[in-house]
This record gives sequence, structure tokens and C-alpha cells, in this order.
Amino acid sequence: MKLALVQANPTLGDFVGNIKIICDFIRVARLNKVDLLIFPELMITGYPPEDMVFLPDFIESNRRALQSIVSETSDITVVVGFIDESNGDLFNAAAIISDTKEVGIYHKISLPNYGVFDEKRYFHSGENKLIFSLDNFNLGLTICEDIWDEGPLLKDYKKKGVDIVLNISASPFHIGKQEERYTLLTKRARDNDVCIAYSNMVGGQDELVYDGNSMFIDSNGNLAAKADSFAEQLICVEFNKVLDKIKVIEVSNIDRNNSSINTKNNQTNYELERDVYQALVLGTKDYVLKNGFTKVLVALSGGIDSSLVASVAVDAIGKDNVVGVAMPSQYSSVSSLEDASSLSNNLGIDLWRIPIKETYYEFLNTLGDHLNNDSITIAHENLQSRIRGVVMMTLSNYLGWLVLTTGNKSEFAVGYGTLYGDMAGGYSIIKDVYKSLVYRLAEFRNFKEEKIIIPVSILEKPPSAELRPNQKDLDSLPPYSILDPILELYIESNFTIDQILKQGFEKKTVLHVLNLVDKSEYKRRQAPPGIKISGRNFGRDRRMPIINKYSHLDKQ
Repeated sequence: MKLALVQANPTLGDFVGNIKIICDFIRVARLNKVDLLIFPELMITGYPPEDMVFLPDFIESNRRALQSIVSETSDITVVVGFIDESNGDLFNAAAIISDTKEVGIYHKISLPNYGVFDEKRYFHSGENKLIFSLDNFNLGLTICEDIWDEGPLLKDYKKKGVDIVLNISASPFHIGKQEERYTLLTKRARDNDVCIAYSNMVGGQDELVYDGNSMFIDSNGNLAAKADSFAEQLICVEFNKVLDKIKVIEVSNIDRNNSSINTKNNQTNYELERDVYQALVLGTKDYVLKNGFTKVLVALSGGIDSSLVASVAVDAIGKDNVVGVAMPSQYSSVSSLEDASSLSNNLGIDLWRIPIKETYYEFLNTLGDHLNNDSITIAHENLQSRIRGVVMMTLSNYLGWLVLTTGNKSEFAVGYGTLYGDMAGGYSIIKDVYKSLVYRLAEFRNFKEEKIIIPVSILEKPPSAELRPNQKDLDSLPPYSILDPILELYIESNFTIDQILKQGFEKKTVLHVLNLVDKSEYKRRQAPPGIKISGRNFGRDRRMPIINKYSHLDKQ
């Protein structure tokens, strides 16, 4: 039997587009004499559909889309994810279609309700297993969480003679997720003495990015075949059964246009940075293009954050579709302007220069007696940032281009950003990237290009908002080498103050950082969406109330 795992990039609610993707892959699979073709979870609708499932027309359109696919399945068996409705209840489902007939429907049994998943809000749990036979192989169907759950499902399948467990999935990327998945699937295969065919989605949806990495694991827990990361692909696995053991004969990777893929071994010291960078590029590309934008604007300060954002944007949608905007004030250094210019030249993007000095003084005159101008206060600093926000959003409004904001996770965590200023924009692509990782990603960007794109001066200079004379981030925050590990322990791992202190950090610093985090929720709530690359991002994973009187700090 020849089985093919598809990792495809659907657009949520684009039934016409998603049907085309499915039919394109069916055509390619048929040309390659595939017997069984497996698509990801909720391939027909896109994932996660969230409250769109409450729209009756959405569910009906999804059903009609499924029916239109049935007629395209002559001489092939297809498994595809969709939303099923039965007696008024909705189910995360998979349809088995064979030779233009719908021959079975499976309802997802284990519904995840943690982190980014909220499936119990939308779906009912299935109750019945589904086993079908093809070319003398017995196959058991599962959907995503079904295989993560340590329940009896796989053991029951093995008892009933299942040779291969099929798992269709929409499992989003975060750092470490690929290894976590691989470890889990190999364990499930070994523990239950079954092969596992795992098909995962690829592409960006709002804050989530799906990385693909579809794979076939044999019953000994060995990786027999794996698709690439962050790319649409069809991976074909041909095997036969000898003495009740499945032997893999051939593996081939094919793209949607029926071209063979020769994958390169790009293993480097930057493996983590490569995966994160690819996630940022794909997430940015899909967010911009799927939302109908053609170009983006990036406020270029000459700093590391905006440099990385501009670089990702160029790799995502092309240099002709990215425009940098430098908005110097009286506090902007000459070197920062030179760095912004050098970066723009290296990337090949236009750089618009719009000074804000005179606008700033006009605001001060307008405010008159309501603002004491004898010294530079935080209000004066933020005023400059808000002027820049007005400039960027006005250009966006006029041109119809999307503004990419440039704040990182370290800044969002401690509130080191200006509401309606540098936080203004449509998408915040490094929102979940700590500052320390920002530097490593910038270094990786230069490494992969094999030349300097982000100037060394940007990588080496002390970070500064440049909103007052000689300002440095260190004036307000601990060094990022100290700040980021504290933030990771508190945000990602839910460590208490005492647990963090046991890691050797100074108590005064820890109390200061955690106080900033706790008091900045109101800012984070108003920030644009951004790409999730950590195990616990702000918004989808970490959800804190703005008004609350509880504090770890009271115990100190």
C-alpha cells in the first residue's frame, strides 16, 4: 500500500481555496499512484475556527465543501478533517472517502481545553472508534489530542488488529514542540506495537503557526519518514506487510505541483533560531497576505528589534513590499539614523525620513499650562512615541498598508512600551520573542545570508528608546541577561518568588521585575496580536485579569 501524508496550508473559512488545495493534492497523489491520502485536522474549514462554528452558514458551507470533494476521489481513498453536525451537536470530525463515496465519519474523542485550545466550548466528544481496511491493512483513525491522551484508545485499536493508526492534526509550533511530538509519537508506537501515520497542518492563523513535520513511525518507534518544516508538502510512504510486520519500501517528498523535493540538511548551531525564524516568516507572510494586505510599514529606529522585524518582513513578502519609516527626534543619535539607512540598503527597501521634532514642540505649545516643561518626564518621552504612532497609523490608513510593530516579549512583559505609540499597529511579529533571542535571531539572519544584513553596530550598541538625552534600557531595567531568565521562570514556568530566588537572583531585582509584570496587564490587553513561538504566550496561553488584588509581593 502507498500512503501519503499531506501537510497543507488552508485559510480559515476560504472553502473555495481550501477545496482547491485538497483537489490539487488529490491530483498529485493519484499521479503518484497513492492508495490512501491523509489531510490535516479541520482541513476543510481551517483551524481553529473559534466562534465561527456558531454561524449556521459556516457549518453548512463546510458540509457542502466536503461533498464537492467526494466526487474527486475516484480510484483513491482520502481522509480529511471537517466539522460534522449530528442532532444539533457539533463534532471535530474526519471523513473517509473512497472512490467517490463517503464511507465513514469519525468524531474526535479527546478534546483539548488548555493553552491555545478551547475545543470543549465548541465541540462534543465522540464516543466511537473507527477502523477500516484497505489493501489488507487495518487502519484506526484518531484526531490530534486522541493520540496525546494516554487513554485506552490505541490499546483498543491494537487489540482489534489495527496495523496503522492514522492521526490528523493541527498542532501549532512553539520552541521544543517538534521534539515533544516526536518523543510522544515514538512512545505511542512502541507501547502499542502499531505504526503511526501523522499528518500535521502548516501555515499561519492569527497568532498561531503550524510547522508541519508530518511523519510516519514504525511499530518499533523508528522514524521511517518525515516531511519538512514550515512547507506545504506531500510525503509518500510505500510499504508491505510481511509476517504481520510492516516494512517500508520507499519514501518520497512531493510538492503540490508534482515536483520532487530534494531536502537539504541545514543542521547548524542555529537550529533553534532557524526554526523560530521560519515560524516568524511564515506567520508574517500568512497574516499579511491572508488578510488581503500587499505591503507593510516598519518604524526603523536603528535598533535591533525593528531591524529584525524588517528582515523577517522582507523574507516573508519581498523587499518591494516593505517600507521603513525613520522618525528622528532631537534625541535621536546620528548613529541610529545611519544604522537604519544601512539596514534599509542591505535589505533593499525604501526608507522614508519623517522628522518629529517640530511636531513634538507643537504638542508642547498646544498643551501649554497643562504640562510642566521644566524637565523631561515620562509623559514627554511617551509623547514622542505617540507622535510616531500617529504618523505610522496615518500612513497605514492612507496607503492601506499594514503596520508591523516592533516590541519584544521582554518589553511587553514589563510594560516597557507606549500605548498608542510604539505599541500601535496591526501585527506584532516578535511579541513572543525575548530580547536575548532577538539578538540571536538577528545573528542567524546574517549567518543564513552569509553576509552582513543587520549591521554589526546594531548588534553591539546598548539598546535605547532614545526618548531623552543619553537614555539606555539599563536606566529602567536589569540587563536582559538577567531580566529574561527571571521572566521565563515567572511567565513560562509559573515559578513563585521563592523558587526564582533559589536560582540565585537578587531579591530586589526579582521583586522589581515581577511587580512590573503584574502591573502591565492592561497594556498587554491592548497590544496587537503577534506570533506565538513560546510554550506560554501572552493572551492565548497566559490569561490574567486586569483588576485583581492578589500579589505574590504581599508575602515578601
